Amino acid sequence: MNRVFVYGTLKRGFPNFGAGMQDQRFIGRCRTSDAYPLVIAGRWLTPVMIAEPGAGHRVLGELFRVTDRALAVLDRLEGTHLPDGYHRETIPVEQTRDGAVVEAWVYLKHSDRIDVIHGEPMPEYALDPRYIPPARR
Repeated sequence: MNRVFVYGTLKRGFPNFGAGMQDQRFIGRCRTSDAYPLVIAGRWLTPVMIAEPGAGHRVLGELFRVTDRALAVLDRLEGTHLPDGYHRETIPVEQTRDGAVVEAWVYLKHSDRIDVIHGEPMPEYALDPRYIPPARR
């Protein structure tokens, strides 16, 4: 089993939750131990956490335990195999209920893989009505 921190459209109740997360175990809400820029980016207006620790905010999100199979589904969804896709790495996250810090996988992008950023970094993603899900692209 793998711990995965999700901060955008993979959270419970968000458009991509059904793409591999629905059968996984929700652990709780948490935030990144380090600050990261969380922005709306690209032509699909997707939430992106930029791989620049120390900048931005401590990002709020959700922590899950996922199977290897679910992790492979998430890798495909996040385009880890594409030149402009996300990459997956482990970072420390702090659980909000008890302050426990654990390592979790997270999907990040390097700033040179982002063509346009819409707005300022934010501490938590709320569903942006402009977001275009994969089925509508």
